[in-house]
Amino acid sequence: MPLGLEDKKAIVAEVSETAGQALSVVVADSRGVNVAAMTALRKQARENNVQLRVVRNTLARRALQGTSWECLNETFVGPSLLAFSLDHPGAGARLFRDFAREQPKFEVKALAYEGEYIEAANIDRLASLPTRDEAIAKLMSVMKEASAGKLVRTLAALRDQKQEEAA
Repeated sequence: MPLGLEDKKAIVAEVSETAGQALSVVVADSRGVNVAAMTALRKQARENNVQLRVVRNTLARRALQGTSWECLNETFVGPSLLAFSLDHPGAGARLFRDFAREQPKFEVKALAYEGEYIEAANIDRLASLPTRDEAIAKLMSVMKEASAGKLVRTLAALRDQKQEEAA
């Protein structure tokens, strides 16, 4: 069923608004993936605050025009599934990477982060970014090690000082 002009404008506006809030965008081709698997993917996307959209290529190009995601325009050939990561830049890439491992017909076309086009083969570059909680945990462990090291050095200096006084 053909879309009317007003429907197309609404889709473009909605996708453009989502793109403006996104931290990264991943484009994939989901031909050949069954409905149950796609439903599971959509559920995981909602849980990770990743917005999935299937949009006509011409509408996607128009929606991303003038945004930092315009570099993806060349990938809009054939069916395109867009994943907009809203909380964490690596969430959509991680979601699609894991899904592609389970579904051999699912193909990641390309992704973009901060306006930079990234080939699909380099998806791990974005998917391996730590989540906010992981990054905080790493920072806390580094700070804990640094403070423990400082305490050890201080105690060693006190010991050396007392040994010098005793001698």
